[in-house]
Amino acid sequence: MTERADLTSAESSSTSVNAVDFHFDVMCPWAYQASLWIREVRAQLGVDVRWKFFSLEEVNRVEGKKHPWEREWSYGWSMMRIGALLRRTDVDLLDRWYLAAGTALHVDGRKPHRREVAEELLSEMDLDPDLVGQALADETTHDEVRGEHEQVIELGFFGVPTLMFDNGEATFGPVIVEPPMGEDAVALWQHVLEWQRFPELYELKRPKRPDDMRRIAERFRPYLEARDWQTIQKAAP
Repeated sequence: MTERADLTSAESSSTSVNAVDFHFDVMCPWAYQASLWIREVRAQLGVDVRWKFFSLEEVNRVEGKKHPWEREWSYGWSMMRIGALLRRTDVDLLDRWYLAAGTALHVDGRKPHRREVAEELLSEMDLDPDLVGQALADETTHDEVRGEHEQVIELGFFGVPTLMFDNGEATFGPVIVEPPMGEDAVALWQHVLEWQRFPELYELKRPKRPDDMRRIAERFRPYLEARDWQTIQKAAP
């Protein structure tokens, strides 16, 4: 009876949360895998997923180098500026854009962080490729991306995926290689929400062993071969 009561409590907590802000950077393979999971949670439970931005270029910027908003074109930052412009027209366009751009990079090994490929993706979505130029010409798209990035930084977080809930709680992760589907997706969602019951629980972490690293490298191969930058990994605080 106790086990059943605990399960019922978890199910109740998962159904009581109707919305979540999912902060992402198009360039991040971990955020992309988690985005597939949260899409499955949305399909299973009807959770409203609000896509928000975060810049790994900015958080990993080397002192003395330009901020991403100071560059004419800046990989993930410019991609998110396109997403910001699309969201103003229809939030579903940002949803579709992130899925298309993420799939292009992390599955197909294309380079959506290059302007010409970003334009191709819009054409493939039956959208005007000139929207790329419009996003870059609109300085307020900088403000939109930077504002959402700083929301995460102000809470003490450092990367993506970061989930922010309407009750003020926030979680870094989940960090997953293969996104669970179906009942497993819902089960992971329940575990994420149950974390909030323990405000002084800051971290649980499974070390990545050699076999894990090989599996991760194989899963992320399209991204690793398509990237035009050197990945910087700072130690988590």
